[in-house]
Amino acid sequence: MTYDNVCKYLAEQHPASFVRWLLGVEAANVQVLKTELNLEPIRADSIIFLKANNRILHLEFQTLPASKPPLPFRMLDYWVRLHRQYHAPIEQIILFLKPTRSKSVFVEQFQTSNTLHRYRVIRLWEQDPTPLFADPVLLPFATLARADSPPILLERVAAQVAMIETSEQQNIAALVQLLAGLRFDKELIRQFFREGVVRESVIYQEIYQEGRQEGRQEGRQEGRQEGRQEGEQELLLRLLAQKFGAIALPLQDQIRLLSLNQLESLGEALLDFSDVADLIAWLEAKRNS
Repeated sequence: MTYDNVCKYLAEQHPASFVRWLLGVEAANVQVLKTELNLEPIRADSIIFLKANNRILHLEFQTLPASKPPLPFRMLDYWVRLHRQYHAPIEQIILFLKPTRSKSVFVEQFQTSNTLHRYRVIRLWEQDPTPLFADPVLLPFATLARADSPPILLERVAAQVAMIETSEQQNIAALVQLLAGLRFDKELIRQFFREGVVRESVIYQEIYQEGRQEGRQEGRQEGRQEGRQEGEQELLLRLLAQKFGAIALPLQDQIRLLSLNQLESLGEALLDFSDVADLIAWLEAKRNS
């Protein structure tokens, strides 16, 4: 389960909410374009097409600023491909989810020789949470917004989720918890949300399966043998890196030795990990079983 996939799911299923939040306009007719662009395939996180006024909103969700190739170049590359394909005005926005001191999150352009390309950057931890409370779809992002007291902010989000009277309440609650994991300890999250709601969510299962499928596809595209197992390994390593930062090479080696069934078990177990010590204990238990 990747944080990117949570964001992509919300943007693809509820594009009008993102258009209202980020562009400040009401769009009655919104179309989500395919995210794989032509030529040498590259995958953008979310591309929303405002069909009513022939305008494209391109969103990139990032937990960490590190990227290969670098994000500024990627944004230029995306813009060129989108412009070639659709010939429409393009609004590009990178949303950084997790606080960092990296200077990269303040870069808002690509520049080299005679080329200059600009885009918008939103650092969620600097954003006023008020607009995010106005739409249930955006509540998961509210957990990452500016707050004098982050625990009080999480409590407010939980109270808002509890007021949702539709069948979407469980799914929104699950997505809130998943993104809140970028900022809060799991024990604090459990104080405000019923344990087990994430795994019970149909949406969580759908997103998790999509992440696994992407991992398998990447394994096949790179020409690896046993693409499914290789893809699962890479997916889990990305998940762990997003949650805890760089994973030590000895731990990576242990993960690559796991069977496919063990990798799938780890994918479920890591939701409950608070730190790398939990991962070490889990691997030790598997090695001794």
